[in-house]
Amino acid sequence: MTHRPSIQPADPQRAAEGVRVRRGAGLLLMSVLAPGAAQLVAGRRGVGIVALRCWGIVLALVVVLGIIGLISWTALLTVVATPLVTGLLIVVAVVGALGWIALLVDAWRLAYPPAMEPRHRRAFAAVTLALILLVGSVVGVSVRTAASGAQLVGTVFTGGGSARAVDGRVNILLLGADAGASRVGLRPDSLTVASIDVVTGRTVLFSLPRNLEDVPFPADSPMHSLYPDGFSCPDHECLLNAVYTRATEAAAKDPKLYPGVADPGARATKEAVEAATGLTVNYYAMVDMAGFQGLIDALGGITLDVRKDVPIGGGSSPILGWIRAGDGVHLDGMHALWFARSRQGSSDFERMQRQKCVMTAVLHQADPVTVVAKFDALAAAGGTIVTTDMPPGEIGRLTDLALKARTVPISSISFVPPLIFPGNPKFDVLQASVRDHIARSEELDKEAAAVAAASPAATAAAGSGAAAAAGSGGSAVQVASPASPDPSPAPSAGERSTSSATPSPSPGPEVDNLESVCRVASAR
Repeated sequence: MTHRPSIQPADPQRAAEGVRVRRGAGLLLMSVLAPGAAQLVAGRRGVGIVALRCWGIVLALVVVLGIIGLISWTALLTVVATPLVTGLLIVVAVVGALGWIALLVDAWRLAYPPAMEPRHRRAFAAVTLALILLVGSVVGVSVRTAASGAQLVGTVFTGGGSARAVDGRVNILLLGADAGASRVGLRPDSLTVASIDVVTGRTVLFSLPRNLEDVPFPADSPMHSLYPDGFSCPDHECLLNAVYTRATEAAAKDPKLYPGVADPGARATKEAVEAATGLTVNYYAMVDMAGFQGLIDALGGITLDVRKDVPIGGGSSPILGWIRAGDGVHLDGMHALWFARSRQGSSDFERMQRQKCVMTAVLHQADPVTVVAKFDALAAAGGTIVTTDMPPGEIGRLTDLALKARTVPISSISFVPPLIFPGNPKFDVLQASVRDHIARSEELDKEAAAVAAASPAATAAAGSGAAAAAGSGGSAVQVASPASPDPSPAPSAGERSTSSATPSPSPGPEVDNLESVCRVASAR
């Protein structure tokens, strides 16, 4: 007789426990992938259907934004940067997160943990809590970032400028402002016009001396009624960087001078720069130099090849240290600020060159990963040190232009002696030089386009050829140093006016040789 082993009957309690655990895990998984599905399966159809419909609307919104981004990421940025849209997205995210968390808790309840074994009950509670924390953390970070961006847009991008490109270019006045303890009011120490081609992004930087005298105002400027013969004073205190303070004081005395203008000083400075250069200035962006180091620190610093030692301090205060010359010098915010503003042992024109180095380094080294990772810090820094009349709707287009500008050489021009003498400037000479350098920049675009059309494979070679034509040494910035004195005698006013009538095709002394001062490390 054959003996057969007996089959042990399954433990009903163990089998039931397995069903409960699997059911609970399934309900949680459904709540993660499709909030509301767990409630629908468990019999709470009303709650489940409403939640699934809301989830479908959120997914549809994400798909729509994704399609907009695929078609034009600048359009997506413009849409998201709109305060109303940002506010709605924040509300949707907060309400959605609270609803999602409530559905996860309800899925945990529907699984009926009290019926589970203690070890499964604890594990199930821990998993549910982890999912709740994950959802809350992701949504919390997203909402905080969106709120920081909304606050930045609302604080900085106040609007008031003109979006209309003139002759295919957008011109932005960059002001580095300094309200020192020894000064009355705020004075821009750095005045640079960035003239940007709206198609290629090729940029020409025109730096104006802060001590430029006799600057005219356009006929339609309110300041023209106060200074019909230009911004001049017998004591030579009416300098270009004093326009801001003088216009601010005048508007405070007579509110009808600049009615409805948020910053009369900046508006008047724009008008003066327009009259001096002959350009239409679309926007201004003013950076508080005292808070500038916060922005650089938020970016993680900048790296430059420094050609000569630059003192920290000096003038009326002792020298506290030095920024030593060398390649690959990494500067944090404090050192970048001193590199840009130090006056000891250098001229205003050399300071202008160093400031351009810093601006170019920020443009080329502010990579998207850093900007996203440190967005909160950048938003906090930017909201306290930057003011502009750019509207929120222009953020996408201007960001696109900035990215294009990174791909082509930047020409850098400073109006310095012997071309322009700040105490006796010839504005017809200055304007002729502006037109000449913009024409050269546009000619480089035409040459690059012709080479690209003839041989797409030669595009890279065309870019390097354009860089060589725009500057020396292969730098991303066109460069020659006005810091070195010209041994030849300064020409008379008549001679300068005559030479301006037919601009020379070769770069003049106003073309910056930034190589003699610094080099942006990323340009190598």
